[in-house]
Amino acid sequence: MSTLDYDKALYYMNRLQLDDLLVLMIRTNDDFLSKKIERYLHALYYETDYQLVERQQDSLYHYLDNAYLSFGFKEIPVYS
Repeated sequence: MSTLDYDKALYYMNRLQLDDLLVLMIRTNDDFLSKKIERYLHALYYETDYQLVERQQDSLYHYLDNAYLSFGFKEIPVYS
């Protein structure tokens, strides 16, 4: 499995490209990533309490961080 889906998820989250994040949620083979994206998007669209949105965002960030660590990266790569 490559890191491309995780790179895209991180990029789309930082740019708030929610339509692209939704497409990624549908197309990815990683069920956990798909579920994390689904919960994050649901919180963004329907929650009125910002703390719940922030919690879902942090959950997705933590999952992406753990995915990078499982691929052997010591930290998330920074592209310029």
